[in-house]
Amino acid sequence: MGHGGGGALSAELIEQVFVPAYGNAFLAGMTDSAVFQLGGARLAFSTDSYVVRPLFFPGGCVGDLAVNGTVNDLAMSGARPAHLSAAFILEEGVELAVVDRVARAMGAAAETAGVTIATGDTKVVEAGHGDGVYVTTAGVGLVPERVDIRPQRARPGDAVIVSGPIGLHGVAVLSVREGLEFGVEIASDTASLADLVATMLDVTPDIHVLRDPTRGGLAASLNEIARASGTGVRLSERAVPVPEPVANACGFLGLDPLYVANEGRLVAFVPPAEADAVLEAMRAHPQGTGATRIGECVAEHPGMVVVATGLGGTRVVDLPLGEQLPRIC
Repeated sequence: MGHGGGGALSAELIEQVFVPAYGNAFLAGMTDSAVFQLGGARLAFSTDSYVVRPLFFPGGCVGDLAVNGTVNDLAMSGARPAHLSAAFILEEGVELAVVDRVARAMGAAAETAGVTIATGDTKVVEAGHGDGVYVTTAGVGLVPERVDIRPQRARPGDAVIVSGPIGLHGVAVLSVREGLEFGVEIASDTASLADLVATMLDVTPDIHVLRDPTRGGLAASLNEIARASGTGVRLSERAVPVPEPVANACGFLGLDPLYVANEGRLVAFVPPAEADAVLEAMRAHPQGTGATRIGECVAEHPGMVVVATGLGGTRVVDLPLGEQLPRIC
């Protein structure tokens, strides 16, 4: 299970098994979507599978999660998502009403994101060989000229910006799965970020890095960027926006919010001269009202992420080994 958690074990699986088997220039970038030229168009292409348990949770379900997740992977390359495919693996015995509810959620999320679910597939497996509904989505989108967004472009001096409060999705799923109550309902942040990214690119096409911190949370994304670019990242603990209910839940459960999954947030590395303008534009957008500058990219400690704590100390935030919360996406 740890190999699916988005941490060090996931990276080991990819680097030691899949890259040698498929090795090519597109995979070498180790990004959430591949960017390439095809027939004169510059495209981004991505695919992802969703096996979340439970299927429905506060703020969303596996259906809108599948659409938003693939749309966001495309957007993290600067692409304008256009078309998706949807493949269902259904377990024998799952109620058609459940499948219908998931499909309708996907349709609504696609309409909101401005994409079309253009093709798909359905398979049914025997009872006991699935978990109700698994969904795999793939998507394509157009990448504007002059846009070059990838983790290798992080530079010392870049402002590190997160688009809003973190940890909501992981805690929302956990609360339903385990029947936990934290005084208030915590809803997933699942949402399409494509329009937010387009707004940011309208300010400047020279955004260096974008990443949606899903499995492994903000910590995993920042570590991957630091290692890919050979730079360091320094955060201010007090600047990281952790909602009080998430902080309380994590304190109760012994979790670090930096490692908890998000499904409607992005982290951006922006040149310092453009940071204030990008931040202002993000805050004016519905998906970026809580945007905050949380740190900077530095030349020191290359490949590492450190946090300046509220007590004046510094701690290293490493890549998680496996996963804190299983089956959150």
